[in-house]
Amino acid sequence: MSGTTPAQTTVLVEQKERPRPARAPKRRVHLPRKVLAWQLVLYAVLILLALVYITPFLVQVATGFKTNADATADPLSLIPNPFTVAAYERLFGSSDFPVWFMNSAIVTIFVTAGRVFFASLAGYALARLTFRGRGLIFAALIAVMAVPTVVLLIPKFLVINQLGIYDSYAGMILPLLVDAAGVFIMKNFFDSIPPSVEEQARIDGAGTFRVFWSVVLPMARPALITIVILSFQGSWNELSHFIVSTQSPALTTLTKGVASLASGQLSQGNEYPIKLAAAAIMTIPVAVMFFIFQRRIMNSSEGAVKE
Repeated sequence: MSGTTPAQTTVLVEQKERPRPARAPKRRVHLPRKVLAWQLVLYAVLILLALVYITPFLVQVATGFKTNADATADPLSLIPNPFTVAAYERLFGSSDFPVWFMNSAIVTIFVTAGRVFFASLAGYALARLTFRGRGLIFAALIAVMAVPTVVLLIPKFLVINQLGIYDSYAGMILPLLVDAAGVFIMKNFFDSIPPSVEEQARIDGAGTFRVFWSVVLPMARPALITIVILSFQGSWNELSHFIVSTQSPALTTLTKGVASLASGQLSQGNEYPIKLAAAAIMTIPVAVMFFIFQRRIMNSSEGAVKE
């Protein structure tokens, strides 16, 4: 049985009756007027730039739900009057848009997977393997990045035609499987990873490819996600390569198809709703891919090695 002595009771009563010290009021930080004015101006400029960038996209989405007469009379209106989905019905029912979408999806999936695999392999080889001519190869890689794409169109067509893969999925996919920018990104990321993280695996008897696949590649997830986004966006929006590698309507991609819509191939007149509806649908996969992975793009090997 536990009890409380009179002295302890007196102490407890005094602690209860003792007033608590008043909290000091929080002081508000008042910014100088010049700093506040500059911040307001900066926010105003940023809001204006955001509106400039987002307004064309909003007009594009809104126009897809307009009639042709409404879009012609008031092309910049953000409120369709009347609201209709006739443009989307015509797009999927009276055109080859589903075929275009399927072709773009097939090419994009294979190109993205190939670029991630081959770019990571080449980047690791340039970063870790010691062989004669490594510096020369890396310099040639930088030189290729500096060459404008349009300059390579005719040589690319000649090579594709000579190999017998013109107007086929192979001709559309194989030349895009390796990208100089992807190899450059992966090489720089592997350079940032300390070589000591691979030593234990080598001591356990792992070979070069095993070290690459099981140790280094999982650490390169931020760079891989970056390559996935860039490859997906680049192959999905590619146009010039498909112009010189295909001519069959059955192999038309979204970029070529939407370009044909913009030139008035589907019908006569302005036809703004159907053109912008096709452009809006084409934008959706890239936007979804970016918003899913944007938070995971980071360049850090933090925690890889314990000191």
